[in-house]
Amino acid sequence: MDTDKNKPMDARLKSLFVMPAAMISAALVVLALVMILAGGHDRYAWLGVLVANAVLPLFLAWLMLGKTSRSSEYLPFLLLVSGIGPVLVAWEVFEEGVAGWPVLIPALVGTALLAAYIFWYSRFGRQASESLAVGKILPSFELASADGAIFRSADLHGSPAVLIFYRGNWCPLCMAQIREVADRYNELESLGASVVLISPQDAGHSRRLAEQYGLSFRFLVDAGNSLATTLGIAIRNGVPVGVPGGYAADTVMPTVIAVNSGGTIVYSDQTDNYRVRPEPDIFIAILRRAGAFSK
Repeated sequence: MDTDKNKPMDARLKSLFVMPAAMISAALVVLALVMILAGGHDRYAWLGVLVANAVLPLFLAWLMLGKTSRSSEYLPFLLLVSGIGPVLVAWEVFEEGVAGWPVLIPALVGTALLAAYIFWYSRFGRQASESLAVGKILPSFELASADGAIFRSADLHGSPAVLIFYRGNWCPLCMAQIREVADRYNELESLGASVVLISPQDAGHSRRLAEQYGLSFRFLVDAGNSLATTLGIAIRNGVPVGVPGGYAADTVMPTVIAVNSGGTIVYSDQTDNYRVRPEPDIFIAILRRAGAFSK
């Protein structure tokens, strides 16, 4: 294996970004509201500040609700809405002359933070793991399950399977993705497919998640992120600073693999954006087709 490709990405700077960015935008929203309510001549300029900054914290709050497992890659509508803010401020400053140009700064900050979140924070810049390419045999591994039992990849031989590498219980998109797959349990069971969920979080967190669903999914603990590192999908310092729950700093890039009954990978989603996840319809259809071809 290429050791450079398997070297974990270091996301320390990203781990320091998202919560402060949301807090800065939220603080500027509060400031804008105060200035608007003060009723000065520059209130429409401060409305622009409000619009520019409200988008990021509102979007993150929506993600935290866990109602969706994916979003569009570039979020063009949100960029458009946020971008209206600086335009409105610039109009009030340079055309109407009712506000000082420093009001433009907090508006530009809000839109810049949103752009940084979309184009920088959300992306991994990953190189696809050759070990997980379609057509390859699933690499052998041995991990402990949430209840402490040893699970070996060889246990999957003879039946198809879906393997989901997820970041942890702290990630609302991951939780929504698992819930989405759980909702398709009957379809997966009819295909004889196993579902294996792998995370570097500790056994306690994984056990609580397993108890929540009560399905025959296998929740595995990748202690020390060793398997993810071997596969080239690990992230050092990938957990945002400030996330409660006592999670270790290292995590994994969201990855979905489907294998047929012979252990051959028939589907591999190695997203480069943590907000872009595959629809279950895709890998269920591929598993169904792979099963038909194996008969």
